[in-house]
Amino acid sequence: MEIKIKNVSKYYYSGGKTIKALDNVSLSIPANQIFTLLGPSGCGKTTLLRCIVGLEAPDTGEIEIGGEMVLSTEKDIFVPTENRGLGMVFQTYAIWPHMNVFNNVAYPLQTRKVPRDIIRRKVEKTLRFVQLEGFEDRPATKLSGGQQQRVALARALVAEPKVILFDEPLSNLDAKLREETRKDLRVFLTELQITAIYVTHDRIEALSLSDIVAVMNKGQIIETGRPRDIYLKADHRFVADFIGRTNLIEATVTSQEGSVTTVDCAIGSVACRKKANMKTGDQATLCLRPEFIRLKRGDASEAQNVFNGKIDSLVFIGEAFEGEITIQESQLFIKTEPDSDIEVGDSANFTVDPDHCLLVTR
Repeated sequence: MEIKIKNVSKYYYSGGKTIKALDNVSLSIPANQIFTLLGPSGCGKTTLLRCIVGLEAPDTGEIEIGGEMVLSTEKDIFVPTENRGLGMVFQTYAIWPHMNVFNNVAYPLQTRKVPRDIIRRKVEKTLRFVQLEGFEDRPATKLSGGQQQRVALARALVAEPKVILFDEPLSNLDAKLREETRKDLRVFLTELQITAIYVTHDRIEALSLSDIVAVMNKGQIIETGRPRDIYLKADHRFVADFIGRTNLIEATVTSQEGSVTTVDCAIGSVACRKKANMKTGDQATLCLRPEFIRLKRGDASEAQNVFNGKIDSLVFIGEAFEGEITIQESQLFIKTEPDSDIEVGDSANFTVDPDHCLLVTR
């Protein structure tokens, strides 16, 4: 079910000052996709989610869910939360401690006076879907964190909502469980074929879960796109930096030839993926992801973008070495293979493929 958001603003007032939590946000969320709102704390992503679900009333704007207007400040329309046909999973799961798993999941149906036999059938079906079949009589708060998260998901799904919304639901899990649950959630949501809106500040969650990512900052949508495009082809400096570790170097365009834009910067002349509408003399920021800075053994004379530097630091993190290298007078963050024999103090040649040299101008 498609969701359309038009010119939504939300203001808070504190100490005589106006704070723009949402600043004229317009957004179209396609049906049957996992759409993630990603951004730092305080950027407005949870406020936007709460406006969609009806827990916040925007000061301006319109929200449409499946073609139905649920909010319009101009037309004085406000459809209450319970009438919007939405399911929501909160950060804290909001599990009822005095209820078992069955009653936690059944609660939305019980409040609507659904017949008992239908409730039982729907709860059993939903628990089977989230792989909690046989847990009906367990005390909900005695389950593991990942299982409690699935109970919360089942409760959101049991009423067969048009849209399901998630407000940082994995933030309370440890790293390994978060990774496992993230995979399960992706499978569940893909099978359901419903619209899901997911809020997080965790870039790995956003990249691994989403069909589409919208990066937010200071109450605005900065950039929207598929995870791979957002990571590899960001248009904005903020997005390139927020979505993953990167080296940012101020640069000046020296030429545009064929599929390559060449810039001059603190580490030397760098051939980059072509940036349309740039001309000689333009200023830009060069973004180099550490995983694309490759150690070059032997003769590197035929490679493009060859740099010689000195290894300043290395830390072994299991799947890779992370460290820093000084090239000219600039220090860059690097990542290299876990079986590399490179050591601190070594002089080494590194290359970066032009396709992985990203230029941003905003």
